[in-house]
Amino acid sequence: MDLDIEGNTALVTASSSGLGLASAKALAREGANVVICARSEDDLADAEREIEGMGDGAVLSVPTDITDPDEIETLIEATVEEFGGLDHLVTSAGGPPSGRFLDTTERDWYAAYDLLVMSVVWLTKRAYPYLADSDAGTVVNITSTSVREAIDGLVLSNAVRRGVIGLMKTQAREFAPDVRVNAVLPGAHETPRIQELVEAALERGEYDSYEDGLADWSSDIPMNRVGDPMELGEAVAFLSSESASFITGVALPVDGGRLRS
Repeated sequence: MDLDIEGNTALVTASSSGLGLASAKALAREGANVVICARSEDDLADAEREIEGMGDGAVLSVPTDITDPDEIETLIEATVEEFGGLDHLVTSAGGPPSGRFLDTTERDWYAAYDLLVMSVVWLTKRAYPYLADSDAGTVVNITSTSVREAIDGLVLSNAVRRGVIGLMKTQAREFAPDVRVNAVLPGAHETPRIQELVEAALERGEYDSYEDGLADWSSDIPMNRVGDPMELGEAVAFLSSESASFITGVALPVDGGRLRS
């Protein structure tokens, strides 16, 4: 399917690896100009090399800490200066530390809120004028299935990420019809994070092979496998496109059917 976003400009945060990188690749493959950001310049350089040549658009990388509103301001300005505007914003962020409620500190809560919620607030507030000026303005928030069903040992993700869904629902109504706002709720995908977790368990002797570890992660997924990150990226690209022009305010699980809610 031609998503008709060739020549558009898309900004994807936390996009040097994992689901953010997959989303940037999917948008680049459709011919969009893509702006990627992360804190590590080395990781960004590697990601830029991966994305280049996937489509006819250009790639711009901007080192950014998305928990710093001043750096977000610089990121938006660099995007508009390079490409003359902004059509699509995809918000992604690394996960907060795992842990149980009684093991978390107040500082953990504030840090998680800045990372997961305030980054989206700062990004959408600063990007909105350009998105509204576009004929194709969209926002897609990458969150987690934890916004629907709590995951043991991830209290910060379970509690804080839900704020993004409330924000998305509100913005979808306030920004319509000029800008569409949606979210994707990824389940288990074979990202570097899952690879690290499986390999660590393998070293501890919990699995006989990497494949056994992935099979364990897949045990409660009806599709009987973890996702490929590009499958999530393609969902993001679809929601950013005119093919999804009547879809806004939606929280779309991309989890192989694991959610029961």
